[in-house]
Amino acid sequence: MTGSPFVSITTDFGAAYTGIVAGVVARIAPAARVQVLSDEVTPYAVAEGASLLTQALPYLPIGIHVAVVDPGVGTARRPIAVRAARGDVLVGPDNGLLAPAAEALGGVVEARVLEAPGLRLPEPSSTFHGRDVFAPAAGHLANGVPLAEFGPRVEPLPLRLPAPEVGDGTLTATVLYPDSFGSLVLAAHPDDLRRAFGELPYGHVLDLDGIAVPWVDTYGRVPAGDPLVFTDSSGRLALAVNQGSAAQAFGLKAGARLTLRARGRA
Repeated sequence: MTGSPFVSITTDFGAAYTGIVAGVVARIAPAARVQVLSDEVTPYAVAEGASLLTQALPYLPIGIHVAVVDPGVGTARRPIAVRAARGDVLVGPDNGLLAPAAEALGGVVEARVLEAPGLRLPEPSSTFHGRDVFAPAAGHLANGVPLAEFGPRVEPLPLRLPAPEVGDGTLTATVLYPDSFGSLVLAAHPDDLRRAFGELPYGHVLDLDGIAVPWVDTYGRVPAGDPLVFTDSSGRLALAVNQGSAAQAFGLKAGARLTLRARGRA
């Protein structure tokens, strides 16, 4: 990293608590450029946070990326920092949140447990490690403290997602999360669609609980208010409604399972 160090912050905290995290980083590393990537990850939604990081970090400057979606805060789960091959360091809980983004940045080179007392705030709380553990680590890393000084090496935990079920003419997948438009991002990829249905031309219509859902490349290929299946910008399959909310239209939320079946052409 050259020039002013870059630090990004992603949380499910909302604005106020995330602002505190940013302030701790800025106080420890006043020369750093600090950007809040998002404070609006759905609370406790580790898979959603991991997907956002995986999508976003390759487009951000090489730097230090704090990510906190941490339903296990204060338990035996480890706080870690992960160096990726591109040169970035990802800081957050070892609950799978960081692993996909580290892979997107070239793979894990080194990971350390954040346990050095002098590189945390004094008397860290049990419930706000974003402020007391992760933000100080990011600040000290931005100031040039070597990763090795934070603690012992560790192998980061992977993010375990439910696998899609591919049948002959059926694809069952889990909803990972609804995005801000209400589109339902699925734990499945276009390759899974091809395995279930063969090579599908755009315009082919699938069936979801008796509802016709075209496979298309973008929202505007169907009339406003109509559903569609497409590949979203993360590379995953998604169920959407053009200019509407699939989450509301289908009554589905994270963790729900849905099955697409063969139907034919429109």
